[in-house]
Amino acid sequence: MIYSSPSHLNNLPIYTKALEIFSLTRKISHYLNYDLSNLKTDGTEDKHVYFSGDIVQQSELLGPEIIKAEAEIYSENKHKHADRVERLTKLLYKNCKRLEQCNSNGKDFLPILRRELKMFRKLQRNWMLTL
Repeated sequence: MIYSSPSHLNNLPIYTKALEIFSLTRKISHYLNYDLSNLKTDGTEDKHVYFSGDIVQQSELLGPEIIKAEAEIYSENKHKHADRVERLTKLLYKNCKRLEQCNSNGKDFLPILRRELKMFRKLQRNWMLTL
C-alpha cells in the first residue's frame, strides 16, 4: 500500500527505518514462500508459511501507525499509536524467531531482519520520548 505522508516524516529516522523493514520483509517473505508453499509428502502444509505472511502484514502497519502518532494532537492518542508500534515490533521479532526454525534457505536472511528490528527498537525508544 502507498500512504501519503507529511513531508517532515521523510526526515524522521524511525519512519525511514519502518519503510526499510517493510521492504525487507516483503523480499524475505517472497523468498520463503517459494520453499514453504509446497505441500509436505504427507499432504500437509508447512506451518511456517503463515508466519512469512504475518511479518509482511505487521511491518506494513508500522509506517501508518507512526504517521498517525505524529499527526495526533493529544498526547494520550499519540501514545496509543506508539504502543501499537511497540506491539507490532515485538510481534515481528517473535515471528522472525519462529521463521528461523523453518526448512528454507531463506531463513539465512532472517538475522538481517532481526538486526534491523534491533536498530528500529533503539530509534523507537528515542521517538517515544519525543512524543
